[in-house]
Amino acid sequence: MRTESVTSDGLGRLLLSLRCGAGLSQEELAAAAGISVRALADLERGRTRGPQRRTVQALAAALGLDPACAEQLEQAAKAGRPRPRQQLLPAADSTVTQVSGLLALPRDIGDFTARGPALSQLHALVDSEHPAHPPVAVVSGQPGLGKTAFAVHAAHELADRFPDGVFAIDLRGMEDEPTSARDALARLLGALGVAESEVPAGTDDRAGLYRSLVGERRILLVLDNAVDEDQVRPLLPGSGSSLTIVTSRRALAGIESVHRIALAVLKREEAVELLTRIIGPQRVRREEQAVRDLADLCGHLPLAVRIAGQRLAVRPEEHVGKLVARLAEESRRLDSLQAGGLQVRAAFALSYQQLSPSSQLLFRRATLAAGPDFSPESAALLTGLPAARAALCAEELTDAGLLQPDSVVERYRFHDLLKLFATEQLGLEDGPQAVAEARDRLVHWMLARATAAALRFDAERHAEDPVDDPDPASAPADRAEARGWLEAERSEWMAALRQAQAAGRHQQVIDAAEAMHWFSDVNHHWELWVEVFTLAVDSARVLGSRRDEAVHLNYLSWAYSYCLNDNAGALAAADRACAVAREIGDALQIGWALGYSAGALRRLGRTEESIHRFQDAAARLAGEDAPPARLAELSVLNALGRGLRESGRVEEALVIHLRGAELSRQSLWGQAAETMALYHALALLETGNDLAALGRWAEAEGPLREAVEDFESLRAPAWSEPARLDLGLVLRRLTRYDEAHETLLAARGGLSQLKSPRQEEAAAALRAVEQFTTGGR
Repeated sequence: MRTESVTSDGLGRLLLSLRCGAGLSQEELAAAAGISVRALADLERGRTRGPQRRTVQALAAALGLDPACAEQLEQAAKAGRPRPRQQLLPAADSTVTQVSGLLALPRDIGDFTARGPALSQLHALVDSEHPAHPPVAVVSGQPGLGKTAFAVHAAHELADRFPDGVFAIDLRGMEDEPTSARDALARLLGALGVAESEVPAGTDDRAGLYRSLVGERRILLVLDNAVDEDQVRPLLPGSGSSLTIVTSRRALAGIESVHRIALAVLKREEAVELLTRIIGPQRVRREEQAVRDLADLCGHLPLAVRIAGQRLAVRPEEHVGKLVARLAEESRRLDSLQAGGLQVRAAFALSYQQLSPSSQLLFRRATLAAGPDFSPESAALLTGLPAARAALCAEELTDAGLLQPDSVVERYRFHDLLKLFATEQLGLEDGPQAVAEARDRLVHWMLARATAAALRFDAERHAEDPVDDPDPASAPADRAEARGWLEAERSEWMAALRQAQAAGRHQQVIDAAEAMHWFSDVNHHWELWVEVFTLAVDSARVLGSRRDEAVHLNYLSWAYSYCLNDNAGALAAADRACAVAREIGDALQIGWALGYSAGALRRLGRTEESIHRFQDAAARLAGEDAPPARLAELSVLNALGRGLRESGRVEEALVIHLRGAELSRQSLWGQAAETMALYHALALLETGNDLAALGRWAEAEGPLREAVEDFESLRAPAWSEPARLDLGLVLRRLTRYDEAHETLLAARGGLSQLKSPRQEEAAAALRAVEQFTTGGR
């Protein structure tokens, strides 16, 4: 222990002298004491005059002071702390005093968890203060995120930086009559020592006096639970170095020049950490998986996690798994998420009750959307509101923290627990008939739009061809827009297809599936195509349409092969299609069925059977004159060549694929350019692989590279990524290892996203080439 003579100089000079005598830099002392460098600098410069006792104790310990010196340091700090009845502003005709205990900060939560980045933002905000712009932080987000707990915890952390007082006021923004700015100012002025008789009558005058008082002071003010901008604005300092933290369920977007902290739900590990702090590590270790499941069922929402933890804390013998089982039942989840006065449902209800009737309607009806998110279009259909009004309501719900917006496109989603609450409200406020009518509107419109958008990709159409759309004004204008819409609304139109079949609208199901056929060819990594074409087959059978049954059985065979890699299923569907097509004498569908079954046989290792069946298909299709038969023939020829290559007859395969490339290069049969571009890219891919199989590596690179580029321009990752792998293998053979590594790395990533069976092949090739790359040498 070190003993020094401590003079009675001011705290700042005393602390500076002690630090220099100990041979410590500001950074070293701050780290040892557990405070920020900025806080220490403020103390030494005299900007902070009265730190709290625990801060002084930490500094004394870090400096190694003996008890006598530590007490002298405490006395110097005590002299700078505000005293009761301390005059803030000299005035001959008014009484302005510091009144202790008014608007005191609520107690901090001992098990406060996470929020490190948000707390760092606040510390940085205080550190970068500018007297002309007193910092204001607005903390917003959905109900249950712990905004108040965060603000209170942050205020306790920062209290030492604000020697002139730390105050908190609940603005009661969720109540029927929130605290007015005028009343809040009266309470603040009283807390700052202004006698009640000296408080001005008007809001503006009160705000002026408040700003004059805090302009030369350094206080921290927490304005909790604000309702809107008009309530908050008069309470914000105009100058000085005070910090104001505002919490609100609304974004308060109209307040200018503020720092915004949008809290999110906890990460899974943070939610588990909070549960651990509440119920204890031993209990968590006994049921680790159950605790993780509990965090997930709470949606990682801090309020829900805390309630679950509190329930368990008062039942020390109860298994965590018991509560997990209860919460797993969606109908009981909100009932179970309450502990004493804490209730998730009540927190949500407060925000819901603040909404306009139209926004309440959208909040309820949006739960009928099928996917993880929904568009304003879907919301308008479900509510019956005009599209513009529905979009405004979605924004109101977002501002209220009840919906979460997509960061890129205009789409919205629920937190899981909020969706349960909204579903409850739907059941309470909307009758079965209203719900059924809303669903029906959405199903009809979605299937009509999906059919129209998918027809943009029909091989016998052009992207500019007009198509029937339920709302031409908002219809996709071309294939790119149509594709974007179909991808974004995939869950919605798929659900509409299921509901249409369940309602007996079988022709609508068949028409939609038929329209989807060519679109599916550029997205064959989507597993849903098996269900789409299965629904169409079933509907065709109900209607007794044998041709539609054959057509969609062929599509189904394709989907089994390319979407699920289920070759046995593909063979069975193709054989059923062939049998139906033979019954009705449809040569085109017989040709397609033979081609699909041949492909399945090839992938099942039955190579000779496959080649014979491909040859049979090609011969049958060659005798047909219609343009669709030419496309089918081209497809069969490409597949036949692949089978020949795999059986060792590579020269024959090359001849067939070169012919296919030449045919597809022409604007054959008046087909859409994009369709022919796809067939041409497929022929190039096969040609490149033929040349590679012949060891003609340099010649193989060109067709493969062109195929990759063409597939990318067509936005067909299910084709571009396997082709990229083939190109990478050729580059490796050409000993261009750095290029090969880059190409194979991209291919592995793309194939992994597609869940392609070739991703392991890409990984193995990448490992093989890494020893030769620049980084591996």
